[in-house]
Amino acid sequence: MQLKIVHTTGFSYDGGAAASFNEARLTPQTLGGQIVVHTRLDVHPTPWTWTYRDYWGTQVTAFEVLDPHEDLTVTATATVHTHPRTAIPELLSWEEIRRDSVTDQFTEYLEVSARVRPPVDLAALYAEIARTSPTPHDAARAICSLVHEEVDYVVGSTQVSGHAADSWDARAGVCQDMAHLVLGGLRQVGVPSRYVSGYLHPTTDPVVGETVRGESHAWVEWWDGDWHGYDPTNDAEASERHIVVATGRDYGDVRPLSGIFTGAGTSSMFVDVQVTRLA
Repeated sequence: MQLKIVHTTGFSYDGGAAASFNEARLTPQTLGGQIVVHTRLDVHPTPWTWTYRDYWGTQVTAFEVLDPHEDLTVTATATVHTHPRTAIPELLSWEEIRRDSVTDQFTEYLEVSARVRPPVDLAALYAEIARTSPTPHDAARAICSLVHEEVDYVVGSTQVSGHAADSWDARAGVCQDMAHLVLGGLRQVGVPSRYVSGYLHPTTDPVVGETVRGESHAWVEWWDGDWHGYDPTNDAEASERHIVVATGRDYGDVRPLSGIFTGAGTSSMFVDVQVTRLA
């Protein structure tokens, strides 16, 4: 299918900002499963901009506004052609995935940082899954299903700066929290994994020409011979309704819009995402 995404976001500054410096990670990538047909990023007030790819391969637009402004608005528009992901065979055994050649290559995707580290009780469940799963692929699927079954999706239950352990204790979170919980489990048992940020068309069978309210979404990819995408929030394979924008170790590497400002007391963020199936 072909999907159009219009993502409008930005900040309102209480008292006005004298200057602001920002980075936007809002441009989808062309890769297996999706081809970017068109992208555009508009910023108001008009800034100085610089575009580059970060360490993780994400396209970043860095920009600065040096004139006083009350609001900052960023509108990212993209048209992406997607197709069903090709099934990835289970290539690696436990012995193969634990070889030095694999752990050295993917060391950054095996780090169990404080943000994704599971609490003791959850770590025990993950260890049992690994012990009883015949392959890393089977363990990864089981870890995703465990998080999906045990953690309720509750909007506003956590903060973007929160840790996976907090979400587990509350048994509530959003897609970001579920991705972090899964990443902690995968890395604990030795499966390289990364955080994926992007969009998901919310309708199972989208109607051509219909525009619907969407939002940024998060899921995971693990490596067992190739990258394999899975959405623990919906307990489903990443599909043609998923559009990848950025990947990294956790949310901190993929924030859609981040920056600093001077001259204002506080700021508030606004976000609106509209998704349309074109074909």
